[in-house]
Amino acid sequence: MTGPNSRPPRRSTLLRATTAVGAAVPLCLAGWLGWQSLGHSAAVGGTAAPATSPTGTATPGTATPEATAPEATTPEATAPGTPVQTPTTPTTPAPPNTPAPSDTPVSPTALTGRTILLDPGHNPGNSAHTAEINRLVDIGNSRKQCDTTGTETNSGYTEAEYALDVSHRARAILAARGATVVLAQDGDRPWGPCIDERARAGADAHADVALSVHGDGGPAGGSGFHVILPAKVAAGKADNAAIVEPSRRLGLLLREHFRAATGEPYADYTASDGLDTRSDLGGLNLSTVPKVFIECGNMRNPVDAKRMTDPQWRQRAAQGIADALTAYLTTR
Repeated sequence: MTGPNSRPPRRSTLLRATTAVGAAVPLCLAGWLGWQSLGHSAAVGGTAAPATSPTGTATPGTATPEATAPEATTPEATAPGTPVQTPTTPTTPAPPNTPAPSDTPVSPTALTGRTILLDPGHNPGNSAHTAEINRLVDIGNSRKQCDTTGTETNSGYTEAEYALDVSHRARAILAARGATVVLAQDGDRPWGPCIDERARAGADAHADVALSVHGDGGPAGGSGFHVILPAKVAAGKADNAAIVEPSRRLGLLLREHFRAATGEPYADYTASDGLDTRSDLGGLNLSTVPKVFIECGNMRNPVDAKRMTDPQWRQRAAQGIADALTAYLTTR
C-alpha cells in the first residue's frame, strides 16, 4: 500500500538486513545437517531416543518410549474379563515326504535289510469301477467284495486320499531309517487291488511286516482310532495261524506309538481299548506275514475329520505308524 506518509526505506538499512540474513542461512543449514547426522539423537528435554535392532526391538540399556502393541485378535468374540492371548505365528504344513522328528533318535541304518509292506486302503479310482470292485473273492472262510470305495469326510476328503498320503509320509520316515518300503498300491492303477491281492502283496515283496492304513466311517457321534488284529482263521485257502501272535505284538506297539504321536484317544464307538480282533477281513485272513489294520479316526465325526484333513496331523499319524514298525522290527 502507498500513501502520502509512506516512503521507501533507506538504502543503508536494506543492505544491513540483507547481509544479516545471508550470514544466518549457512549457520541454520549447518545446524540442520548436524542434527540429521545424529539421527535425531536428542529428544525434547535432552532425553536420548532408544536405539533399535533391525526388528524394531529397543536395545537393552537405552531409554524406551511407550510402544503400542498391535491389538490381538481371536477368531471368536472374547468375553468380558477374558484375557486376550497373543496370536501365535502360523506354522507351515510339512510336505508329504518330509519325515517328522521322533522323540527318540533312530539310527539311519536301524532298518537296513528290512522290507515293509504298506497297504493304503481302497483306491481313489474305485468309485469309477464299481463293477470290478464288487466282484466277490475268496477270503478262506467266506467270499467278500474285491474292494470298496471307502468313506469320506462331510467335506469330501476321501479315505483313499487320506490313506495314500499317510502311507507316503510313513514311507519317507521308514526309508530314512534304512528300510525298503513297498506299497500295495500307489495311486498308479485305475482301481483296486482286490483284498486277496493286497494280502499276497506282503509275501510277494518278501516283507518282514505289513500294515494297512485306513480311516473309518462310523457313527458321527463316535471318535477315536483303533487297531484291527487278525483272528486265527484256518479255512479254505486261509491259514494265518503263524502270524496271529506276531501281529498282536505289532498291534500293541501300533496302539502305543500312534497315540503317543497324535494324542488321539481310543475309539469310543467300537473295539475295546483301541483293539479289535476280526476274522472277516481278507487282508488279514490271507496274509502270510504279520499284518494289522489301523483305522486312524472316524472320518464321519467332525472332530476326527478336522484332524485327518490337517497335513500336520497326518505327519504325526505317519510318525506314530513308522515308530511302531521300527519298534517291532528292532525289538524282540
